[in-house]
Amino acid sequence: MITLSSDFGSPYPAAMKGVILRASDARLVDVSHQFPRQDVEAAAFWLREILPYFPPAVHCVVVDPGVGTERAAIVIRAGEHALVGPDNGVLVPVARELAGDFEVFEVEYDDPGSVTFHGRDVFAPAAATVHEAGVDGFEREDGFVEADSFADLSFPEPVEREDGVTGEVLVVDDFGNAITNIPGEHLEGQFGSDVTVNGVWAPARRTYAAVGPDKRVVTVGSHGNVELAVNQGRGDKRFSVGPGARVRLRWT
Repeated sequence: MITLSSDFGSPYPAAMKGVILRASDARLVDVSHQFPRQDVEAAAFWLREILPYFPPAVHCVVVDPGVGTERAAIVIRAGEHALVGPDNGVLVPVARELAGDFEVFEVEYDDPGSVTFHGRDVFAPAAATVHEAGVDGFEREDGFVEADSFADLSFPEPVEREDGVTGEVLVVDDFGNAITNIPGEHLEGQFGSDVTVNGVWAPARRTYAAVGPDKRVVTVGSHGNVELAVNQGRGDKRFSVGPGARVRLRWT
């Protein structure tokens, strides 16, 4: 199995699939091609949340604002999975989630057909090669050499305070839920009461429907982090936040 993730939208992923299918009989699964454009941190967050639910596979990821520059193309071997993509940190959080220890290899390749579409000309062929060789089988002869270093990426940590916690919004999903970097455990003990978010009052509840339609709610999402939401509405709009916005939760 090869999964495909990108910020391409359509139709570019189809070209990547064509390249892979000419070199491999892999089953292809689209994760998403709607990641926020050129937002490496957002893609890294979603990949960390999604890819661990897959059985062993090769995961080809292209969110690559540095395409055509000297940034490397890499493959990460993380347990029974392999991650193929640009060396900009996008693969690292999910690699850590999949396996505490992982190995990083640089992809050696000739000048690609296009300096603006490495998804088609570099990453898709590399993913097919890894799939055919096996996650434990690819080696230097296949065009992979152990990397001396790699671009790291980690998410910011929240700051605990006596009366609450301060963090930031990592991503906003398609429902408008503003997902923070604050672990949900910080909200335990507050459910059923009200908290303030940047000075705005909101009930802390376990479900969206615990408040009326179009009402603010602070809850914990399936990812385990605190999120700012609106029942049947958009939390990012009602709380006036977006990715990178500071969030201060205070207990009342």
